[in-house]
Amino acid sequence: MARRRFFVDSVHNGQARIAGPDAHHLTRVLRVEPGQKFELSDNQNVYLAEVETARKDLVSFAILERVETPRPPLRSALLVALIKFERFEWIIEKATELGVERLVPLETERTDNGLAAAAGKRLARWRRIAREASEQSRRSHLPEIDAPLHLAGALAFSADVRLVLEEQAATPVLSHLPTKRRREDCVALITAPEGGWTDRERSAIATAGWKPVSLGPEILRAETAAIAGLATLNAAWFVGR
Repeated sequence: MARRRFFVDSVHNGQARIAGPDAHHLTRVLRVEPGQKFELSDNQNVYLAEVETARKDLVSFAILERVETPRPPLRSALLVALIKFERFEWIIEKATELGVERLVPLETERTDNGLAAAAGKRLARWRRIAREASEQSRRSHLPEIDAPLHLAGALAFSADVRLVLEEQAATPVLSHLPTKRRREDCVALITAPEGGWTDRERSAIATAGWKPVSLGPEILRAETAAIAGLATLNAAWFVGR
């Protein structure tokens, strides 16, 4: 059985610590005790560590050795139009499990004004969700969760492959992927808001050089499309490299 993995702020002189509410969770919910071994990531490397002390507000670890971790098959960025926060947070959780490297919330012409105004205040919560999902899925690195960005600014995003999900596109996503796929490739995927893109947005997307692609003939909910698109890209790079 794989060891539990946790993120720490830093590893210094062979020591690491988790404090505050996270320590309370470890000691009161997971009931960690001195002598138990876990894996820790400082968002750069992963280490095997042993619990030295476990108190309500502090768990300290002794670093035993560095753990080699496999590189993900793909560097992915998901630029996803804001939707109701409950469903948007589900996207954050599942995209993190699927290894997304960067997630950018987008404001579009059809984004609800209330969502756009409140989104910036949710960043700390969204990053917390990403951290918890990263620990659950045993990631080595946390994804970046950006502040909300207008679509016009997002269209300048740089990547080796730039795709946008489009319900009117007839071209399947797999037909737009490079034949030779490398681990260092970065693929950016933009997903549409509820109600789809406006004609003005479609024109701007085309002018910026993004390739419109489809996941099939069905009309998917925004959160379904985002995760299905990311999973499709992961699978393509996993088998095609």
